[in-house]
Amino acid sequence: MKKLLLLAALSLAACKTAKIADTLPPPKIQQVYEVREYKVAETLKYLSSDELEGRDTGTKGIEKAANYLEEILKEFKVKPYFSTYKDTLSNHENAFNIVGYIEGTDAKLKNEFVILGAHYDHIGITEKGFEGDYINNGANDNASGTTVLTEIAKYIATFNNNKRSVLIVFFSAEERGLLGSKHLAKKLKAQNINLYTLLNFEMLGVPMKYDFDMFLTGYDKSNMAKKINEYAGTNLVGKSDGAEKYNLFKASDNYPFFEEFMIPSHTVSAFDFSNFEYYHHPKDEFEVMDVKFMTGLTEKLLPVVIKMLNTETQEIQMNELKAVVRP
Repeated sequence: MKKLLLLAALSLAACKTAKIADTLPPPKIQQVYEVREYKVAETLKYLSSDELEGRDTGTKGIEKAANYLEEILKEFKVKPYFSTYKDTLSNHENAFNIVGYIEGTDAKLKNEFVILGAHYDHIGITEKGFEGDYINNGANDNASGTTVLTEIAKYIATFNNNKRSVLIVFFSAEERGLLGSKHLAKKLKAQNINLYTLLNFEMLGVPMKYDFDMFLTGYDKSNMAKKINEYAGTNLVGKSDGAEKYNLFKASDNYPFFEEFMIPSHTVSAFDFSNFEYYHHPKDEFEVMDVKFMTGLTEKLLPVVIKMLNTETQEIQMNELKAVVRP
């Protein structure tokens, strides 16, 4: 009799458990995305191929690059931020940024935005060639930064554990005077977007000869360098005398956002005029890039970006810059 009562109790408990299980959502399948050297090489090689004719703004070549980047965003289910991925520039004919959007998962923090950017244009075909080559393929400038950003975007989109919302932006017309970033900064400012910070990726194809992997432009303007190294757990970024000398803070797509929003807005780069001799040169080709370095760099950047998107407070902040008192 006791055995029958025990069996009945167990049967009743099993039924209750089954009913509870029926009301629960299905278990989430663990998704995995790993940065692979061959994938880095694949993207970099296409973006710096002769087929794209140097990706000059407003040409068929850069349109092919834009379509390629758009397909990557579609494949990883990154949504367009505007009605389409291509956001037509207001300051240049037949040019567009590519803008993807990954919404944050936190009810409150998703209203704060982080922009991750890289310019995908270059200078195209020029009259001054080198050994019969007139196509400036721009592997380092800036197919490298664009490639790193595609890998980061894939990673974020795969795991989708970002509390803050993120815009993935491939800027056009950087070589024409930061026109793509100027357009988007003004547009987002007019929309009153709550922009926390911006990190821009520029010329990351060749390692530097320092005890850090990249330099941060505008190093002293915020605590971003300190936070990047803290998040990475290594000496990932440092201060470059060359970057300071040539004021590279104002030379890339971070700067219009600094001007419009006065937020920490910086570029990371591994080019400081001392480690790469083919700046704006036809020999800036895939073959002279260090894909292994780029792959390792991307892996180091992933925890940095994830931390930026998930801290409970805005840990990256502007420094108080002392005014220069002139006699």
